[in-house]
Amino acid sequence: MEYELYDATAQELFEKRNFIKDLCFEYNNLKPSLLEERDKLIRKIIGKAGKNIFIEQQFWCDYGFNIEVGDNFYANHGLVILDGAKVTFGNNVFIAPQCGFYTAGHPLDFETRNTGFEYALPITVGDNVWIGGMVSVMPGVKIGSGSVIGGGSVVVKDIPENVLAVGNPCRVIRKLI
Repeated sequence: MEYELYDATAQELFEKRNFIKDLCFEYNNLKPSLLEERDKLIRKIIGKAGKNIFIEQQFWCDYGFNIEVGDNFYANHGLVILDGAKVTFGNNVFIAPQCGFYTAGHPLDFETRNTGFEYALPITVGDNVWIGGMVSVMPGVKIGSGSVIGGGSVVVKDIPENVLAVGNPCRVIRKLI
């Protein structure tokens, strides 16, 4: 897998992460009943947001501007998106509690890793996808439209369209259509 290393400790990136984390902190500390304020603030955090999106608190991300969500997006409590690269969600995506989408990876060589360098690979989730609780999606993964990812899965490879996939590592169990 090809990737380009970047210095995650660079001052400019540190400042961008702190700016968005302050907004996430503000979002996470709004009263849950303040729906209009929550919607306005999450739209400031996320780079591109469709119609009818709802993200339960607590929510954390690294940059925000690399996140795109389509229409009818719902994420339950505890969503974490490490968006050093683009993270794209299609329409009608539902995410259960305590899920993470991690574009960031680190070199296997400890000498390079210890310098603060890392890489990021995009994650893409198609339309009409349901992701079960406590799922982790790793750098560079694509999840096909119409698929369901079972709870507790660790998705390290692409998942095709219209399948049920589950496990660690996540693997296709059966076709859905």
